[in-house]
Amino acid sequence: MQENAFVVWEDRYSVGIPAIDEQHKELLVLTNKLYDACREGEESARGYFKEVIRSAVEYVQFHFTSEERLMERINFPELATHKVQHTQFVKQVLEEVKNFEQGKTFVPNTFVRYLRDWILTHIAMSDIKYAEYIKTLKKQGTLQNFL
Repeated sequence: MQENAFVVWEDRYSVGIPAIDEQHKELLVLTNKLYDACREGEESARGYFKEVIRSAVEYVQFHFTSEERLMERINFPELATHKVQHTQFVKQVLEEVKNFEQGKTFVPNTFVRYLRDWILTHIAMSDIKYAEYIKTLKKQGTLQNFL
């Protein structure tokens, strides 16, 4: 990631699952691309932003599906709550995209900050829970050859 990036990956965000950590890093790359799009001139920013936001929405849905499948495999007790968080986030993003496409008041810089904050908070507070659950299962010996 760029040194002057809007948001930079730090080891403290790691959940200790390489595939998920890589997906989280990609979410930050997409957030940085959206931020860069916001810094372009108004006209070019709108076109670039629209292109990047579509990629971001697709990738977020892929990532959430990956996480939810992982949680299903380990019978994570908070899966339902986690799914609700994912669903609410996607609804919020899609609502903002719709507003953008309809020309309604839309502040890309505010939106990008929302994305950054949600992603980092979600990793630190919610994703870490299933990572800790996996560690516990491994210590108990009930989760063999996982990851």
